[in-house]
Amino acid sequence: MTGMIQQEHEQQGSSPLHHFSLMPISPSATTRPPWLQTELSSADRGLLLIHLLVNCCNHVSTRDFATANAFLEQISLLASADGDTMQRMASFFADALACRLLKSFPGVYKALHNTRPASVAETHTVRRYFFDLCPFTKLSVVVFNKALLEAMEGEKMVHIIDLNAWDASQWIALLHMFSSREEGPPHLRITGVHEQKEVLEQTAARLSEAAEQLDVPFQFNPVVSKLENLDANTLRVKTGEALAINSILQLHPLLTSDSDDARKTRTPSTSPTNGNPLSLSLSPSTKIESFLTMLWSLSPKIMLVAENESSHNKPILTERFTEALNYYAALFDCLESTVARGSTERGKVERTLFGGEIRNIIACEGGERKARHERLERWTKRMEAVGFGKVGFSYDALCHSRMLLHSFRCDGYKVKEDDSGSFMLCWQNHPLFSVSAWNCRRFD
Repeated sequence: MTGMIQQEHEQQGSSPLHHFSLMPISPSATTRPPWLQTELSSADRGLLLIHLLVNCCNHVSTRDFATANAFLEQISLLASADGDTMQRMASFFADALACRLLKSFPGVYKALHNTRPASVAETHTVRRYFFDLCPFTKLSVVVFNKALLEAMEGEKMVHIIDLNAWDASQWIALLHMFSSREEGPPHLRITGVHEQKEVLEQTAARLSEAAEQLDVPFQFNPVVSKLENLDANTLRVKTGEALAINSILQLHPLLTSDSDDARKTRTPSTSPTNGNPLSLSLSPSTKIESFLTMLWSLSPKIMLVAENESSHNKPILTERFTEALNYYAALFDCLESTVARGSTERGKVERTLFGGEIRNIIACEGGERKARHERLERWTKRMEAVGFGKVGFSYDALCHSRMLLHSFRCDGYKVKEDDSGSFMLCWQNHPLFSVSAWNCRRFD
């Protein structure tokens, strides 16, 4: 399925869709489309949906509402939130395109989308479903804990800053690892950051109980804040602590620029590490640069980062759309191959998590667009620009990750290591998430 999009033009020459691909679609056409007169195979239907979606996006991007509407009508005849991989995915992409069209009419859009957003509890429940159904987040946690244990060997005072402390399970596992450490457990302090006080209170209660049972000296420092407003002073980093920072899918929303998604090459700025000018051709975003610089100033011994491995931060809608089609085709295919179609949990992950991200990528712009995923290559430039240096994961961490994948009993899941020692978590051969480790570079 993930190769279907790239193969579309190659296959149309010999496919029954070839005739359709050459036909113009007119909003005023009253005849039924010819492909409705024959029964399409799943593969041909998928190719047809891709053709319809891409053309619809082209007309949405040029604000040709009438033609875009005609394409949406055609898509609705084939797409289904309960169908096969491509049908399910197409229903969410069509919804995103329709939302973008409706946003040209704010009154209509608000009237049709006045339902309350998902609560924090509902969002966390869906993320837990994704954690359980697919190994990607779980794999990040296993690799990160192994890297933390290795980085903190011999340390007696360990401080971990978790940039999204909604789930205590990662740190409960680490508490068990520290409790069995040969030299004894360190004094562990975790600073948890989250927008909701109640979430932090629940996390603190679970961790405190686990630490007491394991006899690990422990403190929890709750920080109620959005990441973009995070103040270094509230993190309460102390001299003599070995500091680690944990970020799982938290950095990309900060790529929203202060100039409301302006796309000009930055004026050279000054590196915090060596004073030399920087002239990186990166999308301007003083939010992410300021945030990363603040983290660097805390001198962490290790910073662990997991991010979506795709380019959903492009300024041109059609390019972003094609990237998203390829990326979410792999994610939908992953669930199709491993989870029953009737699964309630799968439905909620697709609708709330994947569907929400797709809508944000396609329908939103400016500060409203938060799903600004970028590939590791871009993150590497950003991290190095503010003074971080990449650290490779150990062979043991790689072995642990592959053992975890083996437990899922599915050959589609893969871990690939790049030349710098970072990991790519893949479905088939399609990288979906990058996992990397960093430390502070020091200059003479």
